[in-house]
Amino acid sequence: MKERAAGILLAVSSLPSPYGIGSFGEDARQWLRFLKAAGQKYWQILPLGPTGWGDSPYQSFSAFALSSYYIDLDTLVDNGLLTKDEVSAAKWGKRADKVDYAALFRRREPLLRLAAGRFAGADRSFEEFCSHNKFWLEDYSLFMAIKKKMRGCPWLEWKKQLKLHNAVALDNYKNLFAADIFYHSFVQYTAYTQWKAIRSCAGSLGLSIIGDMPIYVAADSADTWANGSLFQLDEERRPLHVAGCPPDPFSASGQLWGNPLYNWELMAQTGYSWWISRLRLSLELYDVIRIDHFRGLESYYSIDAAAHDASAGRWIKGPGINFIDAVNRELPAAQIIAEDLGYLTPEVKALVKDSGYPGMKILQFAFDSRESSDYMPYTYERNCVVYTGTHDNTTCRGWFKSAQSEDAARAMQFFGIKNIGEGSQAFIRCALASAANTAIIPMQDYLDLDDRARMNIPSTLGGGNWRWRMKSGAASAALAGEIRRLTGIYGRETGN
Repeated sequence: MKERAAGILLAVSSLPSPYGIGSFGEDARQWLRFLKAAGQKYWQILPLGPTGWGDSPYQSFSAFALSSYYIDLDTLVDNGLLTKDEVSAAKWGKRADKVDYAALFRRREPLLRLAAGRFAGADRSFEEFCSHNKFWLEDYSLFMAIKKKMRGCPWLEWKKQLKLHNAVALDNYKNLFAADIFYHSFVQYTAYTQWKAIRSCAGSLGLSIIGDMPIYVAADSADTWANGSLFQLDEERRPLHVAGCPPDPFSASGQLWGNPLYNWELMAQTGYSWWISRLRLSLELYDVIRIDHFRGLESYYSIDAAAHDASAGRWIKGPGINFIDAVNRELPAAQIIAEDLGYLTPEVKALVKDSGYPGMKILQFAFDSRESSDYMPYTYERNCVVYTGTHDNTTCRGWFKSAQSEDAARAMQFFGIKNIGEGSQAFIRCALASAANTAIIPMQDYLDLDDRARMNIPSTLGGGNWRWRMKSGAASAALAGEIRRLTGIYGRETGN
């Protein structure tokens, strides 16, 4: 990411489509053509893993699997695995601008099970996929099959032998649930095949995709269940300590995420092989990887698993540069963005610098009096990625509505504007004009949407989180032309 370029942040789930959520189909290809017309280089997305309670893509059942929700149904019709009538009969919610996850949960699986039943399981490409991904796919497919049998209960509530990943008990369940295991393997094969076609399409247009990798995995995940020794768990596989963030001006009691913490000492002894495998597979899916909460590699915040909030946690040294060196040895061509936001110590800044990875700058933070770090654009070095905001921020229009009056006034003075209606455009221009090699703008800001288009409010569950979708026709030719014009003014336009 050395050249001066720009991109747009938009979750796959936010793409318009007739089936309740964006997909790995024609809606994604149309979006890629829009990015090309807009003179962009990058499409940044959110994590693509299967989600559970709360629908957060940062709390997935697997660090490797892709969500079945994104499988394009029209492609399955074209492949003869579903009929148009079967697909059109399903109802996906009442609003085209919001994802209805309950409707997806109820109606996606029956259709995909029909498709799996019609699929020729002896297909050579399917066999090759299962062999190539055996190191995670077998455990994941079995995990999901057992979870369905247990009516969705977390694996810590399963029978003891299953909870402890006992080989004899698992062999019995592999035979008992062979059909379900095949189904989940088929879903992953289909999702991977469709997404790789989208990535290929992006490459043919000169576009690169930035994937998003949560640093932690969910407690209720196939990864934690199948690889207990890699995490800080007790003899009953229960987490001893969990992840989160300490209290700050944004959260008086801190953030209690609940993810199990890694056993970094054991991981180091294996050469970080689980992490290397995770990154290597991600590089088959994305051109660039953004590692979320990168500062946790320098020091991580450890909270007792029995705690009710994050106030009593403590910082513990992480793997640091040893981890970075291992990644660079095994994956020397990997392009990685370090999400280095939140509680930046000199040690974290040094690790980011030593890694060589570009860090992140959030322009909204520059004018927030609660934020101690300096995000003013005149301080940026070239090797960074600037955003107006991320999925965890409100939109720029929403920011002017919710910001303290003195913060909003400071921003308006800096931008030289007199009307907050010009605010979104001012934020975008400032990000594009900065020295940062890469500028990523959320699509909501290009559409000048208010806080109702916000993707997530940290430390909250349910509500409108992760539900926003772009309306059909919003990514118009006229808007592409305007984005190209702005991108060109600030020397970031790519393509023809």
